[in-house]
Amino acid sequence: MSEATGVRNGALRIVVAADNAGVDLKNRLRDLMRADARVAEVTDVGVADASDDSAYPVPAVAAAELIARGEADRGVLVCGTGIGVAISANKVPGIRATVAHDSYSAERSIKSNNCQIITFGARVIGPEAAEKILTEWLGYTFDEASPSAAKVACITAYETTHYPHTTGQDDRDRAGRAAGVGRA
Repeated sequence: MSEATGVRNGALRIVVAADNAGVDLKNRLRDLMRADARVAEVTDVGVADASDDSAYPVPAVAAAELIARGEADRGVLVCGTGIGVAISANKVPGIRATVAHDSYSAERSIKSNNCQIITFGARVIGPEAAEKILTEWLGYTFDEASPSAAKVACITAYETTHYPHTTGQDDRDRAGRAAGVGRA
């Protein structure tokens, strides 16, 4: 798999997640992707329904960690505004997540920033617009030869230099066990 394109054998492995404010839109987008030939699989890490009041960082971080570990290529996260799940996902080392409620931002999230995660606000965007933007987003790839590649490399270099202890999942697991912290 190429990290830059997020594509494995021509088809994407997508992880979806939402809080109770975004679950209906998440489910609709999940079902749309399951019918898309460009998507090999869709993993849903929750929440299951609107009665689940898990805080948005819980499913957002779970989804981002799957991508960071290489178990998924891209993610689609939904909460009330899209902002909270984006912030939460971006706390996972190596992850680039963004809110994109318009086609141009969705395009540039991949082509200029190599984002692995797009987020939506169920209280901000209508479901038809989200479906259109997502369908477009699935078709974009990052060009490692583009001028943007050097900019993305700067982000990665900063993260690696300033947070070297977070560069690998095994390191995070060891640090957590040493601190007596279990992984959810």
